[in-house]
Amino acid sequence: MLKYANLFLLILFPVAWFAPLLRAGIALPLFGLSEISIVSGLQALWQSDVVLALLVTFFALFAPYLKTIGLALVQFDLLAPRALPTLHLLGKLAMADVFLIALYVIVVKGVGLARVEVAWGLYLFSVCVLASIAFGHLANKAPRAT
Repeated sequence: MLKYANLFLLILFPVAWFAPLLRAGIALPLFGLSEISIVSGLQALWQSDVVLALLVTFFALFAPYLKTIGLALVQFDLLAPRALPTLHLLGKLAMADVFLIALYVIVVKGVGLARVEVAWGLYLFSVCVLASIAFGHLANKAPRAT
């Protein structure tokens, strides 16, 4: 059952990438809020700072997806279990992205010039990353057939 739950993350991660993470705008009630997703944020970042865009792309897209694919390969006996520590590290790197987003929300709210609301995509992305970490931990503890 664990391996199929992990495979489900291969569907949920792309949904989370396009889901609204935040709604942000000027702190005046007359102005609407723009929705920001991981993908829309990356598009804007690629235009302004390529190095940071590469880092965020790795943390937000590649790290969690590669970890999920790697774990599926281990679970279906297509990759050696000795790869699990590396996959665990990829899961932690993906979680760093969630903390960065939370930090940005705190900073922007503290300045008071903008209004930021957390949207459902941030929760979905966080749950996907945490589930991926949990699945990796459970796979590490599961007895392996030899």
